[in-house]
Parts: sequence; structure tokens; C-alpha cells
Amino acid sequence: MAKLGIFCGSVYGNAQHVAEQVEENLSTQGYDCELFQDAAVTDFTESDAILVVTSTTGQGDVPPNLEFTYMDLKDEFPLLTNKPFAVAALGDSSYENFCGGGRHFQELLTELQANPVADMLEVDAIETLEPEQDVVDWVNGIKDKLFSSEA
Repeated sequence: MAKLGIFCGSVYGNAQHVAEQVEENLSTQGYDCELFQDAAVTDFTESDAILVVTSTTGQGDVPPNLEFTYMDLKDEFPLLTNKPFAVAALGDSSYENFCGGGRHFQELLTELQANPVADMLEVDAIETLEPEQDVVDWVNGIKDKLFSSEA
């Protein structure tokens, strides 16, 4: 079975909580997944599929715990040809660069030739009190594509 790498970008812990809930949900269903909070480029290249759950900080930036990995991915540019991926972005639409961290990852993984299995999910803090439920439901809807060897 394919192994899903769940990559969490979090500043205040909200995205981390969401990622932990996704990992717990998938694990209880028998899926093989690993949560990375301080990821390396090799964690991306060695995962069979990628799920990024990230908030946004600053002026639409990737959170500090994934910032260096993001920059290393850009610099090293390891092709992730046809590797299934999805991005769940947490944000607040009252800010100008809503879900910017997620958008950066969506664009980069696409440039690295990974295969998006779904449009990026945008979770707005203004509209959603329980982002973990929105993301878990979304992941449950796309999990077959993430874990498919044909994705």
C-alpha cells in the first residue's frame, strides 16, 4: 500500500491539530501515513503521495516550520513526476493574501510535476469553526486518489 506523507505548516498550532486529526482518521481506516512537522526534501521524495496542510503567515508566506523545506524544494527541484498530492490551506479571508501558504505549495508541487488529485481546499477561519472536520471530510473524499498507484 502507498504511504502518504502529511506535511504540516503551522504557526499557532491550528494547522498542526488539523493534520493530526487527518492522520488519526486515515490511520484508523488502515491507511499508511506519516505526519511531518519538520520535514526534509527527502521526506517529500520518499513519500508515495503528499498531503500538505498549512496555514499562512506574514504577507502570504509559508509558516516557519516548513519555510526552509519549501525553499530547499525550490532550490533542489527534485522532480516528483506523477506523485499524487493535495493541499489543504487554512486562512482568514480578511487578510489580503488569503491561503497564501497553501497556494505556494500548490504551485511548487505542480512545478515539480507532481499530480494534483484535487483542487486546493481553502478553509476560511471566518466561516469555519472546526477546520479539522472540513479537512478530514475533504481528505476522505479524495483518499482513494491519494493512495492509488494509478493517480
